[in-house]
Amino acid sequence: MSTLTFHAVSDADIAAARKRHPKAFGDPLVTTLKAASWAFITIYLIWSLGFFEIGKLLNASDRAWALMTRMVVWQDMATWQYANIYKGIAQTIAMAFVGTLLGTIFALGLAFLAARNTMPVGVFRHAVRRLLDVFRGIDQIVWGLVFVRAVGLGPLAGVLAIWVSDMGNLAKLYSEAIENIDRKQVEGVRATGADTGRIIRYGYLPQILPVFISLSLYSFESSTRSATILGLVGAGGIGMIIIERFRAGLFDQVAFVVLNVLVVIAIIDWGSGLIRKRFIGERGH
Repeated sequence: MSTLTFHAVSDADIAAARKRHPKAFGDPLVTTLKAASWAFITIYLIWSLGFFEIGKLLNASDRAWALMTRMVVWQDMATWQYANIYKGIAQTIAMAFVGTLLGTIFALGLAFLAARNTMPVGVFRHAVRRLLDVFRGIDQIVWGLVFVRAVGLGPLAGVLAIWVSDMGNLAKLYSEAIENIDRKQVEGVRATGADTGRIIRYGYLPQILPVFISLSLYSFESSTRSATILGLVGAGGIGMIIIERFRAGLFDQVAFVVLNVLVVIAIIDWGSGLIRKRFIGERGH
């Protein structure tokens, strides 16, 4: 077996090797396209930065420092109306819980109508999916504004916004879980002569229960944070207290409220971890 040395390689040999193994030498067109793509991304990024007026960060440093100082230095704590603050936090938790509960219940029913293996009528299935796209495609803040306009200021608007938003998101995820189940268990239940209700109860639900619990708990955690934001648009909860204190320049109270919200979210996350560990064997975070 002869060894090919570099000085023995001619242009004809290189051309022949390039023809036999074109990918080993790289495609000039692909290389050019990659370089053009990176150049376009770089130029677009630099151009986009012009919208953000980054120079304002340098001018706002003094104001930002003063704002942070007022948040850290707490004054006149005896006059902070703690009852209203903790009532708002309780209202926020209730909004998230009721909204998530309603969204979970309705999402489970819609999921069976949107899943391919439980809804054989294609036209109806696609209609349900498009409806879910509408629920998911509109941001929760927008739903909050819609329901504030429809039912007025207060937590009811927040509950409705969380309900509609969570229903669309969860129904989509539940339907995917239903489509990926083991069909042998369903066929086994059907072979016993069970009706549709029992097939769903004993064939489908046991398989999707871990996903159902995990997604529902995550949705509750997420909705607790969302309920805080919804209050900023008038949908009740602690968010309304935050925006009122912020407008009044009471930044120390804003910091206090935010810290309390973070503690509540941490407790909910811890409790959700215990429930996951109890029912589906998942370790808490």
